[in-house]
Amino acid sequence: MDVYSCIFLGANFLLFLSGVSSAADTITQSQSIIEGSTLISREGGFELGFFSLGSSTNRYLGIWYRNIPVKTVVWVANRRNPIEDSSGVLMINSTGNLVLLSQNTSVVWLANSTKEASSPILQLLDSGNLVLRDREEGNSENYLWQSFDHPSDILTGLDRRLSTWKNWDDPSPGELTWGIELTNNPEAVMWKGSEKYFRSGPWNGPRYSGAPELRYNPVFEFNFVNNENEVYYVYHLINKSIISKIIMNQTNYSCERYIWIDATSTWSLYSSVPRDNCDDYNLCGAYGNCIIGESPVCQCLKGFQSKSQETWNPKDWSQGCVRITQLSCQDKDKHGFIKFVGLKLPETTNSWVNESMNLEECRTKCLNNCSCMAYTNSNIRGGGSGCALWYGDLIDIRQVSLGGQNLYVRMPASELGRNLVLFNFNNKLGEGGFGAVYKGTLEDGQEIAVKRLSESSGQGLNEFKTEVILIAKLQHRNLVRLLGCCIQGEEKLLIYEYMTNKSLDTFIFDQARGKVLDWSKRFHIICGVARGLLYLHEDSRLRIIYRDLKASNVLLDSEMNPKISEFGIARTFRGDQTQGKTNRVIGTYGYMAPEYAINGLFSVKSDVFGFGILLMEMLSGKKNRAYYHPGESLNFIGHAWNLWREGRPLELVDTCLRDSCSLSEMLRCIQISLAGMSSVVMMLSGEPKEPGFFARKNPPDADSSSSKHQSSTNELTLTLLEAR
Repeated sequence: MDVYSCIFLGANFLLFLSGVSSAADTITQSQSIIEGSTLISREGGFELGFFSLGSSTNRYLGIWYRNIPVKTVVWVANRRNPIEDSSGVLMINSTGNLVLLSQNTSVVWLANSTKEASSPILQLLDSGNLVLRDREEGNSENYLWQSFDHPSDILTGLDRRLSTWKNWDDPSPGELTWGIELTNNPEAVMWKGSEKYFRSGPWNGPRYSGAPELRYNPVFEFNFVNNENEVYYVYHLINKSIISKIIMNQTNYSCERYIWIDATSTWSLYSSVPRDNCDDYNLCGAYGNCIIGESPVCQCLKGFQSKSQETWNPKDWSQGCVRITQLSCQDKDKHGFIKFVGLKLPETTNSWVNESMNLEECRTKCLNNCSCMAYTNSNIRGGGSGCALWYGDLIDIRQVSLGGQNLYVRMPASELGRNLVLFNFNNKLGEGGFGAVYKGTLEDGQEIAVKRLSESSGQGLNEFKTEVILIAKLQHRNLVRLLGCCIQGEEKLLIYEYMTNKSLDTFIFDQARGKVLDWSKRFHIICGVARGLLYLHEDSRLRIIYRDLKASNVLLDSEMNPKISEFGIARTFRGDQTQGKTNRVIGTYGYMAPEYAINGLFSVKSDVFGFGILLMEMLSGKKNRAYYHPGESLNFIGHAWNLWREGRPLELVDTCLRDSCSLSEMLRCIQISLAGMSSVVMMLSGEPKEPGFFARKNPPDADSSSSKHQSSTNELTLTLLEAR
């Protein structure tokens, strides 16, 4: 039987026997510990003194459980440098440091204090921690030195490791060590010499991803601390009458937790790692998944195959797996992710973590970087939060029966199968004219918006098909992406990418939320909407008249980028067609151009009219249909035109924008509502073009036109001035 160092990562709170000892738990500078004398913690659970091991005559200074008949040492000071006789002396020297001397007064072991103390004392605490502190210090937990910081006599900077004893008679460090590997996504690692032997998987909130034994249990509580100053794992016993220890076992190369059983006066094994062959570090190589019970135990992830079929055997699994279809960075927009369930997450050496991102933002960040191979939530509590990304090959993956985690692995389009995870219709985002919109999630973690068309919406099968066909053919960063659709009986579903910040109207018409969109953000949105409309009108394979541009149809992603949505009433034109007519006028009053609302005539000018109304709403923070100005019979457009004509256009601007606005950009936006979309984009970019009506003092007569261009401009002017 071996005996081992038992303080775990400098923070193992080992408790706790009842009973109070009258022996001293403290010494001062004028006192010392010699052979035959000891320190005993206040409640009697731990004792510090000199001891020998087995048949050896070497003497060590250490701490052991006092009331356990099987002597169990939990900490050794001079494990590398034993004293060969009984002459050892432990004392606080004149400089306030803790020193262990032998007979010839040579220093056997030294613990340096972090600062000078006026009245230093050494105390053995009930936790088993030996501490050096200043009696005059008001806070008794401000330690000058503590044994919990030095669990094994191996110390390199702040990298503290637990290590095995060589054997029963020799507590000097063996080759097996345990500690925290300090990466961006730290995890517990066991080393065999200089080689990794086992790793826990990264911490995911309630436990390590590869440690199902850390699920809730009646013995201990646990926590992982990771901040700018320190990274450590701690546990606390739930019942103080229970005694538990963690040891490193050199004989079978494991890290073991034991519980003391009074009835049998023995230590009972509670848990141990590695648990099985799949816990051996990187057994299956890159993209290999170790599954106990499978034959062979190493299986390639879906979308991968063994690197060498001839050598895929227990002697050579480490070669791992390679992709069936190679990834191309040029096609990264076509990539997706396959969801793998119940895994110990890959090694985190090349991992990155952001605790403030959600899963959809995490997916997007990974997708935009060709080197990113996988992602998941960094914390699985409460449905999941935070983001963890992996760059380069994924190694040391295993299937965990209980307590594993989801991992989304990057795949080319040919390896993807789009299946929806079930979601319920209680997760409602909102409701528009054509039906309700719900939030859902794809198997690869991508969040989606599902529009469920209502039977009473007026959008029938034709409008549904129109929307599917149009959006499927359109690819632009300022147009919402359609991911899929479903028709079954009377049920019609459209599946879109999910927009985190919902629609533009939820911001600009709300006093509190409107402050989030300062002028620079609004101008960015204006430019994006303009680019989207220009694409529809002139740059897409189809010439498309949108016909329903309004604030509620402009969606905003997590970075406030605008995307035009809702294409159910859009119409396509031939390349040589400039105008169309319909007997069924559908859309939203207040955004409709009068020639469309009255006569059913529509063209690109119809969208430009809607764009002008949207600009005015974004500038003013007011809904055009709800506009009212005392003493005026004008509508929203007429009021804006009067302010422009009277040289007071900035009176239209929302007060919350006046501190953040650019005067030239504001005036440019007020000017452009009558221009064609190509002119709009050019003017927004800083090259203003004077509108046709701008040079006129009075509204032009409806019949005045001297050229085709002027006629077009005058038609728009008439639309603006007569739409009352």
